[in-house]
Amino acid sequence: MNLTISGHHLEVTPALRGYVTSKLDRITRHFDQVVDVRVLLTVDNMKEKELRQRAECNLHVKGRDLFAESSHSDLYAAVDELTDKLDRQVGRYKTKVQDHGHVSTKREDA
Repeated sequence: MNLTISGHHLEVTPALRGYVTSKLDRITRHFDQVVDVRVLLTVDNMKEKELRQRAECNLHVKGRDLFAESSHSDLYAAVDELTDKLDRQVGRYKTKVQDHGHVSTKREDA
């Protein structure tokens, strides 16, 4: 898995990098076919302080690209919301991809 963490108007500290990678380990634990992950951490200069810190993630899995973003007043909380969203998306994708062992109607009649 290739992991790229970048910051926009923000310096990505080793503590922040470690926090993001530890949170993204949860997604790779649930679904092991993750090819590439790109995380963008941003501080917007908006008047609203509640949604100032933003985290975005592009997750490339086998056959599809998943995207999620989250905004919060605290960057660590934004990363938490982001991983929750990605975890739900990966779970839905995993259930779609899995073979559920359905028997075709031709074999059922025989």
